[in-house]
Amino acid sequence: MRYGVNLPLPGVPLSDHAPVLRELPGLGYTDLWTGEAAGHDGFTPLALAAAWAPGMRLGTAVVPAFTRGPALLAMTAATLAEAARGDVVVGIGSSGPPFVDRINGISSAEPYRRVRDTARFLRAAFDGRTVRGRFDSFTIDGFRLPRPPAPRPKVMIGALRPGMLRLAARESDGAITNFLAVQDVPVVADALGPERPDRELVARLYVCPTRDRAYARRLGRRMLVGVLNARTYAAFHAWLGRADVLDASWRAWAEGDPERAAAAVPDELVDDLLIHGDPEECRAHIARFVAAGIDTPFLHLLPAPETGTGPQGALTALRALAPAR
Repeated sequence: MRYGVNLPLPGVPLSDHAPVLRELPGLGYTDLWTGEAAGHDGFTPLALAAAWAPGMRLGTAVVPAFTRGPALLAMTAATLAEAARGDVVVGIGSSGPPFVDRINGISSAEPYRRVRDTARFLRAAFDGRTVRGRFDSFTIDGFRLPRPPAPRPKVMIGALRPGMLRLAARESDGAITNFLAVQDVPVVADALGPERPDRELVARLYVCPTRDRAYARRLGRRMLVGVLNARTYAAFHAWLGRADVLDASWRAWAEGDPERAAAAVPDELVDDLLIHGDPEECRAHIARFVAAGIDTPFLHLLPAPETGTGPQGALTALRALAPAR
């Protein structure tokens, strides 16, 4: 089983990650993953990890297909793959207006086509082919990586609903998803279609290893209210059958009352989407995701009162959650 960690770790400067990352392989962790929105970029933490924890698989989950040109994205990923001593996964996604249009000044129009075309371009470039021609969302006037990476990086697609999940199965090596419950996994896996047996399903799982249920639920609501009211995730959970459960939160958010919107998220949903409890309970919850069909879980660690903060707090939590225990 693959078992990963999300970077950067909470409350830990990148420069202080080295002692934590060096210990992870011995604890049974196999993967290190990043995301990219308005904070850290998706590649720098992985480049540092390539030096500090050689041999671990490194992946982006995900970087937007809009904010780097196709050639720059291929060059960045190939450079990371050359530096790494393990496998590399380039996870791309559509992102959305908050991160593409509003803070980067780039149009996020035609997200499906852009993600599809970028996946096709990257796979061809990583194979060492010269890529030339008109795609639906961009035109390439001849590009070839002078040193195609070996082993070839995998390309995966961030996907939430049937259209993008089917695209991930047809045009990439797998799908990356998040903010879902155990009972949602079979629905997501089935949407991959007939290619599912040959495609990897990766999930970011949010974990707070605390016995303080009230603390975990407060933290979870603060994190989840904006996510569940974002257009893409609202549509995701409506597809999963939660429109009635989330209707009150959606209405409060639309009326400009985020506190009421947070309060309207039921405890049961917080408990489904945020893994919490003592480490044994957390590991059992993660195991249920794997049993339901997640091939690669990776843990987005959230601060817990029992473990403290900083590098030592993160390491304490990751030791307690380690699969080898």
